[in-house]
Amino acid sequence: MATGFEFFERDLRIATAGLEPEEINRTVAAFAKSEVRRVIAEGLAAPTYVRFVNAVEGAAEDSYRAPGAIVYEFTNWALVVNAALAELQKRSPRKSGRFASSFIVIAGGRSVVADFTKIRSDAEIIITNFQPYVRKAEVGMLGVAERYLFAGTARVMANRFRGAFTFTSKFLDVPAGIHSGMPYRLKGHGSNDRISRKSGVLSYPSIIINPVN
Repeated sequence: MATGFEFFERDLRIATAGLEPEEINRTVAAFAKSEVRRVIAEGLAAPTYVRFVNAVEGAAEDSYRAPGAIVYEFTNWALVVNAALAELQKRSPRKSGRFASSFIVIAGGRSVVADFTKIRSDAEIIITNFQPYVRKAEVGMLGVAERYLFAGTARVMANRFRGAFTFTSKFLDVPAGIHSGMPYRLKGHGSNDRISRKSGVLSYPSIIINPVN
């Protein structure tokens, strides 16, 4: 989602009280530039954005004139998805490395995407893993703690990106056509979870990411 940081004269009223109009303009412009550097440096926003100054796209902060606004619209999907993938890989079983390299990103519930910069700002993103033993990893059967992998990552990401994105951990039924190895058809007695028992195929632990509107 494109996240906006807006700076209005009323937000700086105390800081600019008693200043001349040109001083107010310079103060607001300097504050905006400082804040955008800060949120990028802290990993709260991606370094790619569109800037609007007094409703003019691409205008420089120094062209600001009160009582207008400076708005930054950040394209944050690449930042968010890469952060979630890195956390999942860090928490993955490490016997061969195959599992850690098998995470996939699904946009809009329809297709796997690799270029995260082209994801629609209002899309819903699902991250899962196509290995047939992914459920065992999430329930604590592959040397990692139960609900440490997907649920744990969702909690960490929700804290980091609070107010901008939501992260939910669920077991999902992935339809055919998403990935060549999915869905995996269960053998023998199958799984203990409700979705897998009902469908006869593996339900996949996943993280669902949505932008906050």
